[in-house]
Amino acid sequence: MLTISDLHVSAAGEPILKGVTLTLDRGETHLLMGHNGAGKSTLGWVLAGHEGYTVTSGTISFDGQDLLAMLPEERALAGFFLGYQHPVPFPGLTVAQFLREVIDIRTGHREAKAQGEPALDSAPVRHDAIKTLKQIRAACATVGVPDAWLKRHLNEEFSGGEKKRLEMLQMQLLQPKLAVLDEYDSGLDIDSTHELTALIESNRAAERSMLLITHYTKVIKQVQVDKVHVLVDGKIVFSGPAETVERLEADGYAAFAPKP
Repeated sequence: MLTISDLHVSAAGEPILKGVTLTLDRGETHLLMGHNGAGKSTLGWVLAGHEGYTVTSGTISFDGQDLLAMLPEERALAGFFLGYQHPVPFPGLTVAQFLREVIDIRTGHREAKAQGEPALDSAPVRHDAIKTLKQIRAACATVGVPDAWLKRHLNEEFSGGEKKRLEMLQMQLLQPKLAVLDEYDSGLDIDSTHELTALIESNRAAERSMLLITHYTKVIKQVQVDKVHVLVDGKIVFSGPAETVERLEADGYAAFAPKP
């Protein structure tokens, strides 16, 4: 599903990722862990196509396509989803309006693809508003989002936990092939963390791969993890089974750092 090979990335001329290599197979869930400033969030942004980062060398393949050759919107339409560490507020845009537009654009893309037309040139398919709202409300019920949230402005005056739950609502509606969740548990209380982690586990699917970027080893207790990657100073220095977190808890990241 995702193959990253010797990826080097810089921002404002400063190197951040220094040769990241990672393979995530279809249907697998991996953890990416590392100390602050190691480059974890940078990797998520690069996968999404953030213009603030420059790929200086290396390759990324997503579902058989050259991800680096795709625009950010093409990546999203192809089934890539990034759950943000700090979702940005959009005053004036209600949650319902945003979700309706997402559904319409995705459907228009799928119909264009089926007809062999350019995906980005396709117009959104406007669904019956009542039918779409029922679809959105069904997803809300699945992830525990109150209907009242649909009238609020996207991510504006939402708590950290509420923002993360909205991210899970988007994921529920989009059903992506690859979901990268950047520190989904950052700033959440214990109950919210357990609830969000349970939702992530419920979104596991044979055709969906997930990369969870986190600081916390407790995620391993609720999510079935296939592999753990340890990122130190911009490079993955170790990849191993779920039991790797036990060594992290005991010895910290220093135990994985390359010897001078």
